[in-house]
Amino acid sequence: MDLQTIQAAKELSIRIIRQAGMIANDKFDKFIEVNSKDEFGDVVTEVDHIAEEIIIKQIQAEFPEHQIHSEEAGTLGSESDWLWLIDPLDGTNNFAIGLSIFTTSITLMYRREPVLGVVYEPMTDRLFVSVIGEGTYCNDQQIHVKSNPNFLKGNIGWIQGHKVQNDMRAVKLRNFIDIKFKRMIRLWAPTLQWCMLAKGDIDGIVLFNSEGDDLYSGILMVREAGGIVIDFEGNAFTGMTTEPYIIACHPDHKEELMSIVREGLN
Repeated sequence: MDLQTIQAAKELSIRIIRQAGMIANDKFDKFIEVNSKDEFGDVVTEVDHIAEEIIIKQIQAEFPEHQIHSEEAGTLGSESDWLWLIDPLDGTNNFAIGLSIFTTSITLMYRREPVLGVVYEPMTDRLFVSVIGEGTYCNDQQIHVKSNPNFLKGNIGWIQGHKVQNDMRAVKLRNFIDIKFKRMIRLWAPTLQWCMLAKGDIDGIVLFNSEGDDLYSGILMVREAGGIVIDFEGNAFTGMTTEPYIIACHPDHKEELMSIVREGLN
C-alpha cells in the first residue's frame, strides 16, 4: 500500500469534494431537474450529474490508472488494486424535496478495503476526513465514537438498501429498534449517519442490506474513530459484499447491540 498515493488522494479529494458541495449548496431549494431513477422511487437530479463530473474528471486526470465506480456513471477504467467509490449526492431524495440533509462522499479502496474516506456536508460546511491508521477528523478536529452509560436511552441510526423496501425481517427489526431505544434515526443520507456515529452524536448504527458507494467511507470513519463494525454474527466486517448486514457502535456496547438485533430478528 503506497502511503504517498493515499496522501495525494486525500489532498485531491478535499479539494474536489468542496467544489462538488458548492454546486449542491448553490442549487439547494431552487428549481432543478428531478428524474425518477428506478422502480423503488429513487430519484436523480442535475446536481448529481454536475457534481459527479467534477469529481470524476479530476480523479481521472491525477490517477488515470485507478478504477472508479460512481453512483450515476457506473464503473470506469480497468480493474485495479485502487478503486474510487463516488456518491456525488448522498441523500438525493432529501435534496429534491428541500430537506437539507445530504452529503458528498469519496472513498478510496485498496484491494477491497477502505483506506481513505472524505465526506462533505455542504449546508453546515462540515468536512469529515479519515485515513487508515490516522484517525477521523471533522474540520481538522479529531473525533471519537462515544460510550453511552445509558445506552438504551440513546439514538440508533437505521440504514436499509433501496431494494429492501418492506421486507418483513427488516420491518420487524426496525420497529423493534424504534421501541427499544430513545430514538431510531433514519436520515436517508447514510454517510451522514456514519459521520454522526464517528463524532459521538449517535450511539450506534444497524444496517440492513445496504451496499453502495455511500458505505465504505462511513465504515472507515467509524473504525478510525474507535468504533467497531461487525456483521450480525459478531464477526469483524471486512472487504466488500453485495449484501451487508452490519452493526456499528462503541466497543463497550457490542454485546448489548448484538443481542438487541438478534432479539429483533427472532
